[in-house]
Amino acid sequence: MKPVHTLALSIAFAFGATSAVAADKVTTVPVKFAKGASSATMKGSFAGYDSVHYTLDARAGQTMTVTLAGSSNANFNVFAPGEAPGAATALGSNADRGWTGKLPKTGTYTVQVYQMRASARRGEKVPYTITLSIR
Repeated sequence: MKPVHTLALSIAFAFGATSAVAADKVTTVPVKFAKGASSATMKGSFAGYDSVHYTLDARAGQTMTVTLAGSSNANFNVFAPGEAPGAATALGSNADRGWTGKLPKTGTYTVQVYQMRASARRGEKVPYTITLSIR
C-alpha cells in the first residue's frame, strides 16, 4: 500500500502546484508600432501577483528604451529571445524608472511589468504607463 499512498501524495502535490501557478494572471500584449513610429505608449493596471508581458520584435544591435511611470510599485524586466526567467537582460525597479540598452539577439523580446512580493501580497492595484522604443 505504500506505493499507492506515495503516488496519491505525488498527484496531490502536482495538482496543488498547478493551482498555485494558475492563480497568477499573466496578460500578454503584442506591441506593434504605428507606421513610421519607433515607439509606443500603453497604459494598464494589474493587482497582486499578476503581471503584464509586452512582446515586440527587434534585431540584434538595435537599441531598446523602456520608460515606466505611474505607481511606485510598478517594476519591469526585459527578456531577450529564449532567455529563461531569472536571467533578464535588464531589471527595472521603482528606483530605476527606465532602461536603455543595445539588444544582443534578433527575435521577440518580452518586457514584464509586475510588482514586488511585499505589495503583491497585499493585493495592491498598480496603475502604470509604459513606453517602449526601438531604434
